[in-house]
Amino acid sequence: MALLLLVRHGHSTANADSVLAGWSEGVGLTDRGRTDVGRLAARLADAGTEVARLVTSPLQRCRETAGLLLPDATAEIVDDLGECHYGAWTGRPIAELTSEPLWRTVQDDPASARFPDSDVYAAESLSEMAARIVAVVNRIDAEVEAERGPDAIWVAVSHGDPIKAVIADAMGAGLGGLQRVHVDPASVSVIRRTGERSMVMAVNSSGGAIRPHQKSAAVVPAGDATIGGGTG
Repeated sequence: MALLLLVRHGHSTANADSVLAGWSEGVGLTDRGRTDVGRLAARLADAGTEVARLVTSPLQRCRETAGLLLPDATAEIVDDLGECHYGAWTGRPIAELTSEPLWRTVQDDPASARFPDSDVYAAESLSEMAARIVAVVNRIDAEVEAERGPDAIWVAVSHGDPIKAVIADAMGAGLGGLQRVHVDPASVSVIRRTGERSMVMAVNSSGGAIRPHQKSAAVVPAGDATIGGGTG
């Protein structure tokens, strides 16, 4: 397997407002997000990393991240790298969602969680999201290795829950391990398949200074994971 760098988009306006962005339009990076992605870009440059392929979710915050991360590369937009389809939960405050019965299902039994339908936004289950993201990552990885060899490095820019699903799958934990993984905005996680085994080389490595967890408007119960990924 080629070496995969999974990058979560930088801190976004939705992260700043503690809302579940999903597929909402117009959610871009904050100044902090651009700064943090710039630091991650510098880390890649300092390492002399040659990237064979750069792919990104179609959503604005990921496209902006990809452009800042590797400004000399052409980012390929891949729809299946997009955020989970949260349906009627899209755009709602995280603090409000914690009181929904579905919240506990997402935390304790993610394999059975499906987000509510909406007239505006598509909805899917976490299982459907995980199957989608794992399949596209495996497909692109095989293409990169066939074209550039097993030592090639490629970058995928995506979102919190999809990245967590790929990591949980690579660790052999399956969807049941989804909420045991944490990925911050502008973090990179590294995965490589060796033979029949996926190796998780790094998780949630940040390009910026390590920040203590800060209180925010999104009050998430202790031990629970924020839907969509931590707000940073």
